[in-house]
Amino acid sequence: MVTRTHRTHRRRWLALGVLVVPVLLTSMDISILYMAVPAITADLAPTAGQMLWILDAYGFLLAGLLITAGNIGDRIGRRRLLLIGSVLFGAASLAAALSPTPEALIAARALMGVGGATLMPSTLALIRNIFTDPAERTRAIGLWTAGFAGGAALGPIVGGGLLEFFGWGSVFLINVPIILALLVAGVLVLPEYRAERPDPLDTLSVLLSFTAVLPLVWAIKTTAEELALSPAGGAALLFGLLTGAVFVLRQRRLAVPLVDVSLFANRRFTGAVLAGALMMFSLVAMMLHTAQFLQLVEGFSPLGAAFLLLPVLAAVAVTSTLSATAARLWSYRTVFVGGALTSASGMLVLGFTPAAPPIWWVLLGSALVGMGVGPVVALAVDVVVAAVSPDRAGAASAVSETANEFGAAMGIAVLGTVSAAAYRAGIQAQLPDGVPAERAEAISSSLGAALAVAEHLPTGAAESLAASAREAFVSGMAATGMVGAALLLALGLGLIVLLRQK
Repeated sequence: MVTRTHRTHRRRWLALGVLVVPVLLTSMDISILYMAVPAITADLAPTAGQMLWILDAYGFLLAGLLITAGNIGDRIGRRRLLLIGSVLFGAASLAAALSPTPEALIAARALMGVGGATLMPSTLALIRNIFTDPAERTRAIGLWTAGFAGGAALGPIVGGGLLEFFGWGSVFLINVPIILALLVAGVLVLPEYRAERPDPLDTLSVLLSFTAVLPLVWAIKTTAEELALSPAGGAALLFGLLTGAVFVLRQRRLAVPLVDVSLFANRRFTGAVLAGALMMFSLVAMMLHTAQFLQLVEGFSPLGAAFLLLPVLAAVAVTSTLSATAARLWSYRTVFVGGALTSASGMLVLGFTPAAPPIWWVLLGSALVGMGVGPVVALAVDVVVAAVSPDRAGAASAVSETANEFGAAMGIAVLGTVSAAAYRAGIQAQLPDGVPAERAEAISSSLGAALAVAEHLPTGAAESLAASAREAFVSGMAATGMVGAALLLALGLGLIVLLRQK
């Protein structure tokens, strides 16, 4: 005979299984697009800036709306928000798959980010409501975190497999049947919760957060495209910095801020948040460049490139699994500093990539980055929550989740921009003879565009252009390695101080 307690216990874990699905989807959509970049470039011919927005629009909207979406869920019900967000995410995925232009794809990716932002806080909040036993809740959140990490790792593999047989739209269409199944399971299995007295939502803070970030990103990307800071770019940069300062001042004065900036007075909290954000910053940028290197420079198919990335993903998975044991044997500070320096060494290997690198060189650097990232990201939430009082744990974990997502988006924006600028400078300096002047702008935009132009040139000019473009791309990848290594080395040294026990 099955007791009521047993049925309730089984239902809780069944609900967890349903809640892990949207987390896996939203994290997978950060990385699944990496494998599709060459196909999208060939089909839609986006500029370098448009390609970065295609990659980044999702992450920025997702990160920017996480805390706001959590507040909305408290008001209208967390299950209801999860279901509404699932419909939006599925519809936006379908629109992305059918996008006829770069602009349409950017808009669809932005809508996917809005939908994704409603999914993640809803799932975590429902887990906290469903699992009232602290030990069970800890295991449930651990599985939720594993789903997030697993989705990011599965993205390139799933993307590579789909692109082997279907067009680039398949990396978005795969979301639609999963979302339909989630809607049915969510209605049948998930309970509804809403806060009795939800915190007030400060709409001005939401607007300030976006008007601070987006001008900064636009200034960075236009500077990369033009290889100089234009007056418009300088104005956008100044406007973003001033708006960011106003945002911080407003948060310090609000009784219930959108982001509790006072938490950053705790140096262990600050260290863990910075570590998680900068490690995701490095990981996603490295994965993006490695995936393109394997396909566009070495000529592997998407599936072949995905299999070559398995050691990198294994490095992340294994070190994440061993992170708790490592923290017990040594200390959180030792694990974090060691992780940052390991990733820095990997970025340094990529920074010294020769003009015609062997594949093992790039994979070694990428694997070292992954080995360092795994334990830091896995343990960051533990350190963040332990650094504050229990009544502030929810706000602290929300800031940590947002910082990780924002770090991933900024990694593509900043390091992608560094790479694009170095590529543009390199290809313009050695543009081969015989290339029509009207094609020069397209060639300077990206390696994929240059290879597409080369297909329409005479054999000699085509080979010369392809070789020059590949060399310029590798120089761009090396530049991102140097910048990433410097940031991670600074992070490792800073964590020695920030994570020191009181």
